[in-house]
Amino acid sequence: MAAACAVTAAAVLLPLAQAAPESGRAGAGHQPLSQAVAPAAPADTCQDPEASLRPSDVDGATIARIKAAGKLVAGVDQNSFRWGYRNQSAEGRLDGFDIDLVKAIAKDILGDENAVIYRAIPTSQRVPALQEGRVDIVVRTMTINCKRLEDVAFSTAYFEAGQQVLVPKMSPITGYDGSLKDRRICTAAGSTAEAALRSQSYGSVSVSVPNQLDCLVRLQLGEVDGIITDNALAAGQAAQDPSVRLVGSPFTQEFYGVAMNKDAGDLVRRVNKVLENYRAGGPESPWMKAYRKHLEPVLPGVTAPPAPKYREG
Repeated sequence: MAAACAVTAAAVLLPLAQAAPESGRAGAGHQPLSQAVAPAAPADTCQDPEASLRPSDVDGATIARIKAAGKLVAGVDQNSFRWGYRNQSAEGRLDGFDIDLVKAIAKDILGDENAVIYRAIPTSQRVPALQEGRVDIVVRTMTINCKRLEDVAFSTAYFEAGQQVLVPKMSPITGYDGSLKDRRICTAAGSTAEAALRSQSYGSVSVSVPNQLDCLVRLQLGEVDGIITDNALAAGQAAQDPSVRLVGSPFTQEFYGVAMNKDAGDLVRRVNKVLENYRAGGPESPWMKAYRKHLEPVLPGVTAPPAPKYREG
């Protein structure tokens, strides 16, 4: 475990300034999104948060700005194994399921999958980064929900997950239940796991950290007794450290979406068009190829992406 902890800690401590990618410098003079985008439809009553705008490849103000800049600015993770992480076997380049999706979006809009500026952002900064115009999109295992729709817009769902508990293999914790009483449970700030634990703690002591991988480090150091996170993320963490395991069953059903500024309706529609193509082709679709490459080794049994939902208008 000590070796695993050392590797994980090194990833957490990587300065975010180094997360700007191989593909270019952070865009000087990047225009705030609020000044250059077409409006999206409001999230009114939010009875079906996964329902997004219908797909279109028509260029609007946001797409025009991205094309003029020549780069897509993407907020991603650099510490989530198999999703968005620095692959040491590939010279430390960003890799993972989310990164492949970013490349597909850049390829469609700019004709070059490498025309991306990657900005590694902590969980709690995903919404502010969009609102302040620091990024065009966030592709970072971000769950679509009604609360977030008050602040950002989402694409259709591109992956289904659920909250679950991750603990050391010899832990007496059995799941999201009374066995959490008096235990120190770690969640990432701004995550759906943090909200769930705030709503129903089962007598546990909540520990909040900026990034999900910080929880794994604290678990390895014995500073917390368990973690609540998406099972899709936890499966990757368990693959990194065989001394931990998932317990209980997923206690939520959640869908990841690409997040964008609320006013960037043309970009939302364009990303949904990309996702339509990304899902198409059955077992040989780009989505299934990315799943087999990145996620099947740690999260087997997925046979298809979630079906898209669209709202009227």
